[in-house]
Amino acid sequence: MRDLKQSLPVGIALSSDVEHRPGRPNPYRARVRWFDPATKRRKSKSESVDTLEAAEAWIKEMEDAARGGIDPLAATATLAEYGGNVMPLALRGLESKTLDPYLAGWRRRVVPTLGHLPIRLISNGVVDRAVHGWIADECGQSTVKNSLAVLVRVMEQAVRDGIIDRNPARVTGWRREYQRAEDELDDPRALALPDWETLTRLAAALVERSAGAYQGWGEVVIFAACTAARIGEVSGVRAGDIDRASWTWTVRRQTTPSPGGLADKGTKGKRARKVPLIAEIRDLVARRLDALGSDPAGRLFTGPRGGRITTAVLRDATHWDEVVTKLGFEHLRRHDLRHTGLTWMADAGVPVHVLRKIAGHGSLSTTQRYLHPDARSIADAGEALSAHLSVRRSPSGPRLRAV
Repeated sequence: MRDLKQSLPVGIALSSDVEHRPGRPNPYRARVRWFDPATKRRKSKSESVDTLEAAEAWIKEMEDAARGGIDPLAATATLAEYGGNVMPLALRGLESKTLDPYLAGWRRRVVPTLGHLPIRLISNGVVDRAVHGWIADECGQSTVKNSLAVLVRVMEQAVRDGIIDRNPARVTGWRREYQRAEDELDDPRALALPDWETLTRLAAALVERSAGAYQGWGEVVIFAACTAARIGEVSGVRAGDIDRASWTWTVRRQTTPSPGGLADKGTKGKRARKVPLIAEIRDLVARRLDALGSDPAGRLFTGPRGGRITTAVLRDATHWDEVVTKLGFEHLRRHDLRHTGLTWMADAGVPVHVLRKIAGHGSLSTTQRYLHPDARSIADAGEALSAHLSVRRSPSGPRLRAV
């Protein structure tokens, strides 16, 4: 595609037509034709829609764009295509120390999440959902800010080019949403599912709502909750990571978005850790291992077509938001499956230092949030006593009081 910044002469004439093709899901094909002033060649662009009215509306959009001097190809370009062409303009004036995090946000989050969408179809709601997804994926606040900032600049360039009327990336309130997510972590127990029956009911409902009732989605949900793992870590499980003799899983990698698509990298803490595989999921794991045969690099969990899984893939494939709302857990996120597993382990009496290793937490205080309030209050009482004694203790030992 040629440089999208190059525009057509104002008032260029487009020829258009609508073809009706019965028997197709989108039977009306709208098409526009024009001469490219740079190459002098005739070009065309078409779109298939479900009604005649939609076809005529699309043609009107293309005519309006052409009257504004915009190439119809630019008017229908995807965000990834457009951004790749106008990025130098969009980021002009920024210091080099700012460019790197902006471009990283574009490659790692904006393009994998929104890059496939045409510029004109990106709305405030689409951007809102993208930002919420980044927060749910545990992206840091500065990471979200940089990713959103580069998106704002690219969409502002689209406004200047006349492709869109206003910048849909100027969303507000996302910091409050991020703060809410942080506040929830102060009491992660409140995010956990109550029991095994609820978990299996959720898994069954997600399978039923997915295309083709793919059982793998339910197994991913159950495995994630019972191992207190992140969805990306579940996607990264290979057959060779499972030890059937001890029924343990060595967590070595996670699946994350990358510039070339999804990729596997090290765990969030950059350290491997061992997680027990409880009796309730051993049959599930054994079936999947048997299906993989002797290939240690075989991926234990995949989508229905063999693709890698992310929290966004699981959400979209199972209509997660719709299902959890119907079950009465409207605030449940995919990451709350991890909260569920850690809460259950804490209630089962797993010592906090062991729970910390299973979770891969860097700080013991993070793990302590999963303790039952009674257990935590006892631990706090002990710490309070120690603090009290350390304050009153004399550096030279106890002294006799004069009488």
